[in-house]
Amino acid sequence: MFLAEKSTGHMIEVLDTRMLMDPNESSVKGSLHFGEEAQDPEFFEKAGLNFPSGESLPQCWTDPDYRRR
Repeated sequence: MFLAEKSTGHMIEVLDTRMLMDPNESSVKGSLHFGEEAQDPEFFEKAGLNFPSGESLPQCWTDPDYRRR
């Protein structure tokens, strides 16, 4: 799955979708796709990511208390 960095628009290939969908995780492991090849895996804060279309991540992926609000 690919997401985009909000600040730069660069594409991030998410390597662990379980972390992405877990609201208790604040970051996700992924590889930056910039240039000719994917970079080494690193962690990216979910708050700095969105879908390539510009849509934000679902609240149930980022807020562990989303049902209480």
